[in-house]
Amino acid sequence: MAYYLKRRWLWLALVACLSPAAVIAWRIWLILLYPSNTYGYPAEVPPHKVAIVFGAGIRNNRPSAALADRIEAAVALYHAGRVKKLLMTGDNRFSYYNEPQVMMDYAQRLGVPAKDIVLDYAGRRTYDSCYRAKAIFGVDEAVLITQAFHQARAAYLCKNLGVKPVGLIADRRPYLAQLRFWWGVREILASAVAWWDIHIARPTPVLGDRIPIEG
Repeated sequence: MAYYLKRRWLWLALVACLSPAAVIAWRIWLILLYPSNTYGYPAEVPPHKVAIVFGAGIRNNRPSAALADRIEAAVALYHAGRVKKLLMTGDNRFSYYNEPQVMMDYAQRLGVPAKDIVLDYAGRRTYDSCYRAKAIFGVDEAVLITQAFHQARAAYLCKNLGVKPVGLIADRRPYLAQLRFWWGVREILASAVAWWDIHIARPTPVLGDRIPIEG
């Protein structure tokens, strides 16, 4: 145990010495690493059984603009016949905050039947969503539905956690410049955490009984 603790602290020291240059370089490399299988329109996406729709925040039981775009992109993909099931993954740690249910309600209003929507209530962050997609829902490959700024990290995590990714970009409206700036800064840090989670920490998220998604 002492050996592993010592090794972890050595890694922390190394990362601290290399930052922020290494963190920024890693983010750039990540963006360059996953461009080839990401699509801008539903009709371009190869047929899959499952699409993973990542949470992006709710307010007053309504999806944020970014989350609404992700859901609308997923619905368009579903209606185009490119996927059979939508895996809605988000946070539900608090009684007043049920992200997956809000996502499902919105998708149903747009014409997706409940039988084709699967809810993941413990997708507290992208790592957890990708991990649980494989471990709980038995997903081997999926269309990842999220904005362009998030696609590379989501694809990297899913691929390294056993889910072969294809991306559909969900940028369906112009976003505020301040919001895009914040997303960019956040992704630099989040990408570094993703590397740490995959190669060093390997944390286990909240798990439970397996619920394989049937096509």
